[in-house]
Amino acid sequence: MPETPASQAAVIDLAARWARTVADTSYVPMDLPETQAYLTVLAEQVLQVWRSQPFDPEPARQVGSALVDGHFTNPDTLSRTLAMLPQALAGEAVDAVSLSRVGAVQGMLAAGYATRLQERTLAEQDAIRTATVVARGEAEMAARASEARFRAVFAGAAIGIGLGDANGKIIDANPALMKMLGFSLLEMRRRNVGDFMHPDDAQKVWKLYEQLILGFRESFQTAKQFLRSDGHAIWTHLTVSLIRDSLGKPEFQVAVIEDITDLRRLQNQLQHQADHDELTGLANRALFQRSLGQLTTDPVQGGRIGLCLIDLDGFKAINDSVGHAVGDQVLVEVASRLGAVSEKEGYLVARLGGDEFVILVPDTIGAQDVIAVAEAAFKAVERPITIAGRTYSVTASAGLVERATTSADTADLMRAADITLYWAKADGKDRWALFDYERSDREVAEYTLARMLPEALQNHEFHLAYQPLFTLATGLPSGVEALLRWHHPKLGNLLPARFIEAAEETGIIVPLGRWILQTACRQARTWAGRFADPLRISVNIAIRQLADRQLIQMIQTTLEENGLQPGQLQLELTERAVIGTDGEPLAVLRELADIGVRIAIDDFGTGYSNMTYLRRLPVCELKLAGSFINEVRPGGDSRKVDAQIVGSLVSLAHTLGMTVTAEEVETKAQAQALRELGCDTAQGNYFGAPSSPEEIQLMMDQHLPQMGGRY
Repeated sequence: MPETPASQAAVIDLAARWARTVADTSYVPMDLPETQAYLTVLAEQVLQVWRSQPFDPEPARQVGSALVDGHFTNPDTLSRTLAMLPQALAGEAVDAVSLSRVGAVQGMLAAGYATRLQERTLAEQDAIRTATVVARGEAEMAARASEARFRAVFAGAAIGIGLGDANGKIIDANPALMKMLGFSLLEMRRRNVGDFMHPDDAQKVWKLYEQLILGFRESFQTAKQFLRSDGHAIWTHLTVSLIRDSLGKPEFQVAVIEDITDLRRLQNQLQHQADHDELTGLANRALFQRSLGQLTTDPVQGGRIGLCLIDLDGFKAINDSVGHAVGDQVLVEVASRLGAVSEKEGYLVARLGGDEFVILVPDTIGAQDVIAVAEAAFKAVERPITIAGRTYSVTASAGLVERATTSADTADLMRAADITLYWAKADGKDRWALFDYERSDREVAEYTLARMLPEALQNHEFHLAYQPLFTLATGLPSGVEALLRWHHPKLGNLLPARFIEAAEETGIIVPLGRWILQTACRQARTWAGRFADPLRISVNIAIRQLADRQLIQMIQTTLEENGLQPGQLQLELTERAVIGTDGEPLAVLRELADIGVRIAIDDFGTGYSNMTYLRRLPVCELKLAGSFINEVRPGGDSRKVDAQIVGSLVSLAHTLGMTVTAEEVETKAQAQALRELGCDTAQGNYFGAPSSPEEIQLMMDQHLPQMGGRY
């Protein structure tokens, strides 16, 4: 363990404070200066542990052992030492890391102290037991001497000693045992060993005792509770040894009993602190992980398990607005409510940190069990919380996982719960989401593709296909739409639906979109001059690209380099992206429109279809989603509602000064009906599928003269 040397001043200061703290708590033949000198070495070790990088509390065990070796064996010495350490080490720091370190140092020091004290006690017990056996064995040879020795040890020992016959009847007890249990010697002799069995004693204690009195073992040791005469229970360390007669048959049993109630209480307190959250009193992450691990490491056949991972919505706003003190009180109240919900069913609820909680639901039958827990938790949390006269409203989101224990892994369960919690947050908060393998696999696949996007762009794996657009009134081509394709080396050609969302989320859409614009404009330059009217090129653009400060300059430069007029470029944004656009994105769209670039709304009709809002946007064209076109027929054969919808949209768009393009036109009949309804432009497989630049050029050159009579 790398150690950071402690300054001599810090060591001396800690040793002096320590000496004053434990003065007069144990019988130690040292005055205060001598005590401080002895503790100086230990203080230096404690400070080295505290400052170790990486932090390792294990050497603090040696400090606890050294205290016992120095005869600081009174429980008050340990309790005062542990109480002194937080202020001595962490000072006024209250952060989680400092508190966790202090607790770890306290725990290791106490463990070393308890272990060495127990070893010392066991050595004393062995000496007493040996003296007892030797005294009895030498009775015939030196009766008076051995009896005196035995009585001296028996009567003067600080720990309890009892003597019983082979049937368990108590024959004798020393003063320490009578004081410990609260019975006189006469009362003890009226009792059998079995009378002192505690109701909570494990069955193994009886088995050990039975093996002893039958002569199958010579001794045993165990931790055991005894009931005092006043009804109170004490914890002891019990050692029982068998004494045989001259023929080797069991004759007596000797019990040596040490009262470890205070030590046990201290150990329980330290264990509780190690397993529970200091603020809320709930189980902490360590206890939760251990409990979850027990269920998954040794699963019951056919058993199932559920997790409900809960995170408070907008809790940071409470901390930021009214402070962490109030925020902590909110957490305490939420924890209390979650604990009440879980306590009814015996579920474990833990605080994992911050405003994140988890409920462990064992023995589930199906997902409905975990859903019920989540619903109950939501009802408990959403009740208003009043603190210092102010009321706070809290909502929560939850990620739910439920599966068979035989297929459950601790890390996998927590990962699944985290994923579903993210889903719940992304879907609008104040709700729960249940883990779904298909959705998870799909997102993993998308994430994998997202990681490949930068390298794919660098390796020139992207290309553009072009789909022609035709003016319905003349039957002549008016432009093309550039469509992105990814030629993945293993997965083949991928359409944008597989990766475009990931590109937008990761930000790679900005350089990728720049490449699309520049490539499409270079291709448009090769077609310039072939037609009387300039060919228009449409390019899809993401809302995130509008945040690129270089976008407008890049577009202007690209148009100039390729000899294109601004009106020959049309940028298409989806309806869902553009509706609600405000601030800087809207300003960018207006500036692009001001220089002559056309703005179009793609897939119109799949989102809000807010025609009124469109008046605020510099939009030149609406592109009707294919779902509007499917049932349109010429000559009045269209379904009345479909025809009316398309006709109304076309009329409204024209009123607002916009042109209309119909997408996904598959048949001649659809094309004719759209022309009758006044639609301006159309695209779809009827006019031509997305193709390479060479195929588009060939189609235009060979078929353009005959296109005018198609209708």
